[in-house]
Amino acid sequence: MSTQTLYLPNVGSDAVEVMQIFVAVGDQIVVEQPLIVVEGDKVSMEIPAAAGGCIQDLTVQVGDKIRTGAAILQLSGDVQAVAAEAEKAPVVAPASLTVATEKEVALVAELPVTSTTESPISMEAVIDNSAYVYASPLVRRMAREFGIDLSRIIGSGPKGRIVPEDLQIYVKSALQRAVNITPGVSTEGPSGLQLLPWPQVDFSQFGDVERQDLSRINRATGANLHRNWVQIPHVTQGGSADITELEAFRQQQNNEPEQQKLGIKLTPLVFILLAVAKALQRFPRFNSSLSTDGQQLILKKYVHLGIAVDTPNGLVVPVIRDVDQQGLWQLAQTVAQTSQRARAGQLTPADMQGGCFTISSLGGIGGTTFTPIINAPEVAILGVSKAMQQPQWNGQQFIPRLMLPLSLSYDHRVIDGAEGARFMTTLERLLADTRRLLL
Repeated sequence: MSTQTLYLPNVGSDAVEVMQIFVAVGDQIVVEQPLIVVEGDKVSMEIPAAAGGCIQDLTVQVGDKIRTGAAILQLSGDVQAVAAEAEKAPVVAPASLTVATEKEVALVAELPVTSTTESPISMEAVIDNSAYVYASPLVRRMAREFGIDLSRIIGSGPKGRIVPEDLQIYVKSALQRAVNITPGVSTEGPSGLQLLPWPQVDFSQFGDVERQDLSRINRATGANLHRNWVQIPHVTQGGSADITELEAFRQQQNNEPEQQKLGIKLTPLVFILLAVAKALQRFPRFNSSLSTDGQQLILKKYVHLGIAVDTPNGLVVPVIRDVDQQGLWQLAQTVAQTSQRARAGQLTPADMQGGCFTISSLGGIGGTTFTPIINAPEVAILGVSKAMQQPQWNGQQFIPRLMLPLSLSYDHRVIDGAEGARFMTTLERLLADTRRLLL
């Protein structure tokens, strides 16, 4: 028998208010089960359990103002055993939802009223609402009353939170689809796309099968990538950088006795981060985001870069802040520590916020090129494949050079092909000559 205290993680705000509590003393909880909802000036989110067990004591109440590191509850039980079963257990939805703002009440009240005997909303949407989503109590309650699966709705609020406007838009669009339904064609889909129904196949009739539940990270990542791929007009441009000199310099520095004592190694990703930061300063449109109404471009004066990290539970994208203000070795240490925390599942929500541009590197695995999907609300992402020795013409003869394949995807609403080509050319030059990183 062991005990453990669960604390409020870093939510990117000095103080937050406890808006809702999903659990009670005596409840048996599992890893990633929602515990409480907190709201502050810049954050509104559910806090999941970092461990499982039986709740011995609750140390917070609705209305409490708490800060990062504050105790939430105390667990007792076989924590390791519960954690091992976390992926198999369902996420429990809150049993009582009573908190709502005046704005939410007014907006939800405007939702169209439908008959309980003949609803125009597709019955495919009338399923369990226990999916792990960010939504206020009133929005959850109204979703249950309308028979809407909240996991089908893409939230426009902070951290993807579903706000009343999102529910309102979804219901109205569902009613419109019911009026304009085409026989044999499903209109379910973003942006009013008419799509054929997803094939329903009993795969077991062809042989043995096994079902595996997707992890929470897989589900969240899949939904985000689907939205981004459908709603952003992607253009992917290929290129390659000659990193022969860079690699020689990197290995030389790693072999220095002083650096070996420190236990820090320079990786190619460190140089790529610095080169991207320099390129973003020269091409500010790549360091921007479209406003939600699509009428303005928000240019950022800071350089925070996301790095895609492959973890046992799925892909996560922690953010390295102020890359342009860090030196080579300092950045190497930051990247190493961040990647280690990501693989250990120790990242906080604040660690994955504020990114301007993302780098997805598959160099350690292989491949020659791929199409990375933009991480909205960013407007570009760089894919990096495995460097290979290739013959290059120097004007007199072919010589072997270490070439790094690059794949740049960008939002064509913000960036045109000419600017994309200039960005890629600049990036290739920066990587080919590390001295340019100092200019």
